[in-house]
Amino acid sequence: MTIDSKPALRPDFMWGFATAAAQMESGSKEQDAAAGKGDSIWDYFCEKPGAIADGTKVSRTTDFYTHWKEDLALMKSLGVNSYRFSISWPRVIPNGGAEDPVNEAGLEFYDQVIDECLRIGMTPFVTLYHWDLPLALYKKYGGWLSRRIIPDFERYARLCFERWGGKVKHWLTLNEPWVVAGLGHYTGSFAPGHRSSSEPWIVGHHLILAHAHAVKIYRDEFKPAQHGEIGITLNGDWVEPWDESPENVQAAQDKMDAAIGWFADPIYLGHNYPASMRKMLSDRLPTFTPEELALVHGSSDFYGCNFYTTNTIKAGCVVEDEINGNTTLCFDRPDGSVIGPESDLGWLRDVPWGFRKHLNYLYSKYQKPIYITENGYAVKGESQMSAEDAVKDADRVTYYRGYLDAVRGAVEDGADIRSYFAWSFHDNFEWASGLGPRFGCVRVDYDTFERTPKDSAYAVSEWFKKNIPAESS
Repeated sequence: MTIDSKPALRPDFMWGFATAAAQMESGSKEQDAAAGKGDSIWDYFCEKPGAIADGTKVSRTTDFYTHWKEDLALMKSLGVNSYRFSISWPRVIPNGGAEDPVNEAGLEFYDQVIDECLRIGMTPFVTLYHWDLPLALYKKYGGWLSRRIIPDFERYARLCFERWGGKVKHWLTLNEPWVVAGLGHYTGSFAPGHRSSSEPWIVGHHLILAHAHAVKIYRDEFKPAQHGEIGITLNGDWVEPWDESPENVQAAQDKMDAAIGWFADPIYLGHNYPASMRKMLSDRLPTFTPEELALVHGSSDFYGCNFYTTNTIKAGCVVEDEINGNTTLCFDRPDGSVIGPESDLGWLRDVPWGFRKHLNYLYSKYQKPIYITENGYAVKGESQMSAEDAVKDADRVTYYRGYLDAVRGAVEDGADIRSYFAWSFHDNFEWASGLGPRFGCVRVDYDTFERTPKDSAYAVSEWFKKNIPAESS
């Protein structure tokens, strides 16, 4: 069967765009203060000299807080049926704690967003935590470094379930805990900016436990009446051994264990972390008690998948890199060829065939329906282009067509894939890279906040029109 012979996706396949609150809500620091929003660890991190590549701030991004209705209408005009976004913890509980007051203005903002999504026929797919930890909790006890965060996260999750669970039927507890633990507490390149060989494993442990506690609350207290589903979304890219030598084949699996198995193996398989990580870290890697592992195992109704690129992998590394299994990540092959063209970020290449392999790996190993919750591309040099040239984003169009065909191919291989959210709806604050790299399918003028759809927005829309069958009557 050729790739274009007939629709392969489910009639109820969810597709749309993904965003994160910290990256796109704020228009100014003054606006956030007036709206009652508290600071997050990213506000703190942005004040560190050199932390953000271009010196921009998370407090001035794309002003979704003002433009939300316009943005939702634009999404709907592209034909999407779903929208993945996150709630800002410090917007709804400014100081974050279990006993701290809520910000009604923040709750009402998300009331409007969710109600409008439903009114215009877009299913809200909501993430509770997309990295914007209330700064007050970090100052109080170190944030994710302390188990004290678990009851605070429980209270926040319960508030969201109570407020919106009657309308929201698809929940994600955490976005990419590997990044929170690894880049936030190992490399120090993301908030809160810690460099440590012991902290990431503690933070990762607490993230998993907080996730599992929130899921238990949802399943025990809300799911029987609300009939939704809840899970976690993990990042992790495909890896190919640099060659077929035994050491490089093993290195590829070690990298997958560290990038994905660290979180997926306890949650989906009930394992007390991958054996390769235990061997690498010894007693620096915490251990779940039997009671904790029973809580964690099975605590996701699906596999949430964020995916961007593929690497070739060599055994060993010049500088210790435990969050990648002490391997060397490459893009070349022994014959000197490279596996994909460059993007605007050194870690990201366009390698569509790796996505199909990755999806098949996940489905075979973890045996859960897959929701693709992020996938996208930053065109090389786009931030230096004129507005007229930037919207003609041919490289992003090529990326999406290749990766979407890979999704279709994985479905034909037998993988149960139920959603796809392109990252991102519009250009936004790309964390430590600031406003430089642009991932959006809609261009944003950062001075005026004007939105202009790019060719990729229409290309993604057209692909889904052709590949989702009409529901039978």
